[in-house]
Amino acid sequence: MSLSHFGDKARPPSEADLKAVLGPTYASWKAAHELVRGAAPTVTTEWGYGSTSTGWGLRLKRGKRVLLYLTPCRRHFLVSTALGQKAVALALTRRFPATFLDLLEQAPRYAEGRGIRAQVTHSRDLQTVARLVELKLAS
Repeated sequence: MSLSHFGDKARPPSEADLKAVLGPTYASWKAAHELVRGAAPTVTTEWGYGSTSTGWGLRLKRGKRVLLYLTPCRRHFLVSTALGQKAVALALTRRFPATFLDLLEQAPRYAEGRGIRAQVTHSRDLQTVARLVELKLAS
């Protein structure tokens, strides 16, 4: 079973598929796109199939650089990225909520940075998306 609800490599999700699977969270999915587009107007989107364990996900890119990955799941989606040392240091100087800073602290560390993954189930979760975009664009 893949992380994404959409695990069939031969069939990328359609807009109708997303609406059906995300349900009420579909509005937050669209709002996340607009949030990123507002911060980085040249952002592009690209569906990608990672592997059998991750399935289909949407990459939000500025140029060749991926800002965020969105992974559709049943009635929620995941937002993920890697934050480098500069972005993490910047986060510690901002007045971010303790829950966001805990997310950073607990994130696994990789060569490309700390791997952040957060679940979005409600519009209030978009604050995390906004913070991640802010940090990615500033670093």
